[in-house]
Amino acid sequence: MDFSWTDEQLALRRQIISFAEENLNDNLVDDDRAGRFSRSKWKACAEFGIQGLNVPVAYGGQGHDILTTVFALEALGYGCRENSLPFAIGSQLLSVQPALLKVGSEEQKNQYLPALCSGEFIGAFGITEPETGSDTYALQTTATPRSGGYVLNGRKSYITSAPVADVAVVFASTKPELGRWGISAFIVERGIAGFRASPVRDKMGMRTTPMGDLIFEECFVPESCRLGPEGVGVSLFATAMESERGYIFATQIGRMERQLEESVRYAEERRAFDQPINEFQSVSNRLADMKLRLETARMLLHKVAWLEQTGQPVMLTAALAKLHISECLVESSLDAIRIHGARGYVTEFEVERDLRDAVGGLIYSGTSDIQRNLIARLLSS
Repeated sequence: MDFSWTDEQLALRRQIISFAEENLNDNLVDDDRAGRFSRSKWKACAEFGIQGLNVPVAYGGQGHDILTTVFALEALGYGCRENSLPFAIGSQLLSVQPALLKVGSEEQKNQYLPALCSGEFIGAFGITEPETGSDTYALQTTATPRSGGYVLNGRKSYITSAPVADVAVVFASTKPELGRWGISAFIVERGIAGFRASPVRDKMGMRTTPMGDLIFEECFVPESCRLGPEGVGVSLFATAMESERGYIFATQIGRMERQLEESVRYAEERRAFDQPINEFQSVSNRLADMKLRLETARMLLHKVAWLEQTGQPVMLTAALAKLHISECLVESSLDAIRIHGARGYVTEFEVERDLRDAVGGLIYSGTSDIQRNLIARLLSS
């Protein structure tokens, strides 16, 4: 097993870290407090090539394989001192774009992928509904066939980037009598009659990532907006969720690395009782735990990417990675606060923000309980 990276991959990592440190770290405390999304930073990332990492060159992307993409996203998370923007980009890159690549027509790919890669469009992925939550296939949103297309009615809730999205991949039931096998997928642009987004929802963490609802009221979409054949929704959603579940924490691996470095440095510099606090076993043990979490989380993440790249099943390992990394991030964020003491608790030093951001990871892309259920089921099958 080879744990090394190529010179090209290492150069890409350095370039992304430098770009992020120079362009993405201004006004973070104020933006977090205000819940303010920066379209200019989103655009800057797109111009650098972040949104197009995993998209073929023919559609305006960089054409990188999944291992390189994951490595690059880690670098983005390391260089960018907030979690929200990298998370929002990852949500588009790992769900909206793979859905288009998997079942989109050539016309759809050419219409939307270059715009998503360039930052002209922001994409949202609409599956969760107010009454379904983790029961994702119990959809109430319907797409009723009409001459030349479909009429969408329903509401998608807690959707990343919904209030600012220019286009959304939306799942709806075209044949409710077939249950999950009657679910289809559509790509819908902002501005079409009957489609609107809610205002931004205020939330605990990831505050500069706009979250909201996608609302459809007698919204007619032409047949050309359907992604793939009718009934493809189940397999498409499963594929997209494997991708998102497996890799959405790539940026947070980078953040965990930076978090550890900052905690080590502070523990070396901060003195108490005539010695650096890293000489106290309670502090040094926390640092050791943070390092262990970082390395095990990173190895699971890379294994998911390696399995996909070598054509092997990833469902089990992706669930393990999502569960482990999300819980490691919470624990390490708590340890960072404990090590920094009062400085870790107040907002001005930007330590506590990691914990607020981390808690959402226990819920989005499938809760920790759902991951445990999935893992147990796969072990028994």
